[in-house]
Amino acid sequence: MKSNRHMENVSRIVVKIGTSSLMHGNGKLNLRAIDQLSYTLTGLVNEGKQVILVSSGAIGAGMGQLGLTERPEQIQKQQALASIGQSELMTVYQQRFAAYGQRISQVLLTHDVLDYPQSREYVHNTMEQLLDWGVIPVVNENDTVAVDELDHRTTFGDNDKLSAIVAIRSHADLLIMLSDIDGFYTGNPHKDPQAKLIKELYQVTADSLKRAGGAGTVFGTGGMATKLTAAADILKHKQMMVLANGANPSIIFNIMNGEEVGTLFISEENSEESNDDRIVK
Repeated sequence: MKSNRHMENVSRIVVKIGTSSLMHGNGKLNLRAIDQLSYTLTGLVNEGKQVILVSSGAIGAGMGQLGLTERPEQIQKQQALASIGQSELMTVYQQRFAAYGQRISQVLLTHDVLDYPQSREYVHNTMEQLLDWGVIPVVNENDTVAVDELDHRTTFGDNDKLSAIVAIRSHADLLIMLSDIDGFYTGNPHKDPQAKLIKELYQVTADSLKRAGGAGTVFGTGGMATKLTAAADILKHKQMMVLANGANPSIIFNIMNGEEVGTLFISEENSEESNDDRIVK
């Protein structure tokens, strides 16, 4: 059986990490995960790769700062929490990346910025310059001023959708999406002991979406459905995406080494073996 996990020619990578991977259940930042992420992405840059990090966690970090255990429904509270949490998140990122000698930048986006051609071009040029300089852009939605990207427009898909947009607009070779699950399963592995990990998926069908569950943790908004929607966008543009468990972000090294971890989303024409869902036995 041929493998589609050929990463030798991958030079530009977008990594998306979810709130569940950045925070503990008690609302505190997962400093070990952030350190491993910083170490791993720096390692990729040192190998000559260009890396963009799409990071969730601003609202969750703000909740942790104030000791909140439930995500508030009021939009002004969500935006205020994002303002608090984004500052903390970037401070920690700056500290940990600096420890490994890696420069980073902050890029906060709203959906309308990517909708309008002129502002989209400015963002593109800025990102290209940062990557040329060997800087890792840390991208997040500008939740403090955006309304439609929060709970009041759930179809946007949180940062899962944003990471796909960034990967497509930047012509990335690969999107790595780190979450709190090992990949995409035939069912909900938390409820169905017979659920099996799908090793590779060549298209996102109505049946695939039906298997997806609801939202994630109390600190985040993402769920499997938003990840599949992002994967569908990636496949339309003939790009690759890997969904894997972000508990240990150094798993990115395994992915880049071509190891069969997580679920690989790859278009049929780019696949060496385009059968139906390939399942890990």
